[in-house]
Amino acid sequence: MAPTYILVIKGKPEGPFSVEELKARNIRPGDFVKTPEMDDYKEAQEIAELREILGFKKPALLMQYFGSFDQRLLASVLDWFMLLGVFIIIAFIVVLMFIHNKEQRIVASFSFLGAIPFAKIIYHIIMESSAQQATHGKQMLKIKVVDMQGNRISTGKAISRNLCKIFSVATFFVGYLLAFFNKKQQCLHDMMAGTLVIKDRLF
Repeated sequence: MAPTYILVIKGKPEGPFSVEELKARNIRPGDFVKTPEMDDYKEAQEIAELREILGFKKPALLMQYFGSFDQRLLASVLDWFMLLGVFIIIAFIVVLMFIHNKEQRIVASFSFLGAIPFAKIIYHIIMESSAQQATHGKQMLKIKVVDMQGNRISTGKAISRNLCKIFSVATFFVGYLLAFFNKKQQCLHDMMAGTLVIKDRLF
């Protein structure tokens, strides 16, 4: 079934209209539309299907689209919290069920904790190059990782981005603070990998 869109006309939502009906109404790139599945209205030029059918150009990434430092920080905290919770549960089950020696339990517990940073890197690579383009923490904050043109990043670029975080950390976290000093709010690893973190608004 072809999607239909609610169109904002003179400040009031009207419709739903099919794509052909929108075309007949001479819809403009900046007109606001939404489908029943969408949480909020978007400009017509932001929707891939309408760009393709109506010949709109993909809009440039504007300043208001870039994820802020506090959003990124909170997303990271959420990711750490979720990942730590999962590892604690797994470690608790494994240690109690399969390890009976007290010393071995202690070693196993610390081994699980030591594996968390590596698991987090893999988690970021998989999630940021996926269709969601974001970890669960970023999804909760409605931000995602894209390339410099606003497109989904490849697995290779996700690997590069996350390995480059070593340099952001090695500079005593100054690499993260660089987000305050450039218009696109890029951290050092974003600059090195050619990525952006934007608000989840563009399709």
